[in-house]
Amino acid sequence: MRYSIYFILIIITFLASLSAYFQKNVPSYLRLFPAFLLLTIVVELAVDWLSSHGTPSTTLYNFFGVVEFLFYMYVLREIIYSKKVKMIIFYAAWVYASLGVTNVLFIQKIASFNSITYALGCLLISTLCIYFFFELFQITSSVKLTQLPAFWICTGLLFYYTCSFPLWSLANFLRKMPVIITRNIEIILLLLNVFLYSSFTIAFLCRIRVRNSTS
Repeated sequence: MRYSIYFILIIITFLASLSAYFQKNVPSYLRLFPAFLLLTIVVELAVDWLSSHGTPSTTLYNFFGVVEFLFYMYVLREIIYSKKVKMIIFYAAWVYASLGVTNVLFIQKIASFNSITYALGCLLISTLCIYFFFELFQITSSVKLTQLPAFWICTGLLFYYTCSFPLWSLANFLRKMPVIITRNIEIILLLLNVFLYSSFTIAFLCRIRVRNSTS
């Protein structure tokens, strides 16, 4: 299995996400997360199978990448308060999906990694995360961030996509780089995934209240 640490992280996050079905008053986006993570696991297994049979997996990643960004846009739309921004996200999602399909079919096409689609997705997600934090800082009442799933999710997304943006955007040129540079980039991406899925895991578990036992 490629990147076994990465795959194990997704499994752990998926198992943690199932806790959303055993808690009360759980937001709808948290209840949909397990299905998305399960899809991620299936995609990674499919990519591993294709790689073991010498078949390129770029096409699968291109289409899944569009689905991934659309899901995160949905999550951010759910946790952002402004109705105006919610509407903007709604239309932006349709535009992004259209551009993603157009890029796959006519511009960068299926065979190569769609760096344009990825770069645009990074920009959208990062911008929306920043706006979420802007809204969060405007709240006058006291908010315990450590028990706020949206805080952890946005923290993970913002850190991952701002840092991975320059790396994945140049993915089509990485094959021409020396092996040592490519391996270092893979390590950086692995560390970014560790932070991302760790943040997701905390987001699912932070609402669980642990009762103190009395003697």
